[in-house]
Amino acid sequence: MKKRLLDQGLPRSAGVILSQRGWDAVHVGDVGMAAATDVEILGYAKQETRVVVTLDADFHAMLAVSSASAPSVVRIRIERLKGLALADLLEKIWSMAQDDLSRGAMVTVTERSLRIKHLPVG
Repeated sequence: MKKRLLDQGLPRSAGVILSQRGWDAVHVGDVGMAAATDVEILGYAKQETRVVVTLDADFHAMLAVSSASAPSVVRIRIERLKGLALADLLEKIWSMAQDDLSRGAMVTVTERSLRIKHLPVG
């Protein structure tokens, strides 16, 4: 499963680059969800079996308090990534957390670390 949903704030060009590399990656703006709430985005991702990629901590919080088992969410804590750098980072994350993301996980990525919490939390 290489299906990704890129949230607002992330470069749309990353989705294009990943698509060119064989991924099924879309940006919320490309599927008519540019103004969608976080809850709507999570619902769409779960329905489409997509991993949400975001800069927003709220997605992890919502998954934790709801005891949800899906969708998986990758929170990027690195600001101002350009499309190519984000695409490369997502491929690296995928190589390290593929199994976790396919089972349901919250992944947090910083410049120095990758943390994984399995879903449901608690």
